[in-house]
Amino acid sequence: MRVLVVTAVPVERDAVTRAFADGPEVSVRQVPGAEIHRAGPFDVLAGGAGPAAAAASAAFALAADRYDLVISAGIGGGFTGVAPVGSLVVAGRIGAADLGAETPAGFVPVTDLGFGRVWHFPPRSLVRAVTAATGATTGDIVTVSTVTGSAERAAALLAAHPGAVAEAMEGFGVAEAADRLGLPVLEIRAVSNAVGPRDRDAWRIGDALAALTDAFGKLIPVLEGWTTHHDRDHS
Repeated sequence: MRVLVVTAVPVERDAVTRAFADGPEVSVRQVPGAEIHRAGPFDVLAGGAGPAAAAASAAFALAADRYDLVISAGIGGGFTGVAPVGSLVVAGRIGAADLGAETPAGFVPVTDLGFGRVWHFPPRSLVRAVTAATGATTGDIVTVSTVTGSAERAAALLAAHPGAVAEAMEGFGVAEAADRLGLPVLEIRAVSNAVGPRDRDAWRIGDALAALTDAFGKLIPVLEGWTTHHDRDHS
């Protein structure tokens, strides 16, 4: 199985490839706008922050090679009481939290305007297998263009998406690129901070990156036991 892993920044990319430090030497090749680091079955790139950069980088990489699965990976914010700092989350659904329009009655998702989509659905059997192997929490991971920085915004986001366990900035963009080619997508996040007021002193980025490395070290047996012919029912 060939897997494309898209992170936002090099430190996340390196956390993924570090899982294979004792394996074959990591090789590097260029695609437009990014380097792809190959480690085991994973081609890993740092595609940039935000859904647009992530979608563009993933699309370039997918056009340059053949893959069986696409993973959006990195660190992110966890919702208090659901995904504590230092834990791992796997998306049961990948959502666009703020894709839509503001109206006098409040926010309206783009689907209610009659076009687009706001959710992508990773294969359920793969989500179950990865969750079991890594001890992750499963739930909705919502993609935002602006990182939450207040308790009020965190509460509003959770009220709009009560199944959310974490927020990040790239998952929906990666999923959009994968969907164009009919490829399954997965999102894995290690929680570096709580969603809410920005308190840099409370962030545990190092612990989150270590958790990401540990998770990817456990994925190869999972992927070897899973194929794209399994659960393709995205309901």
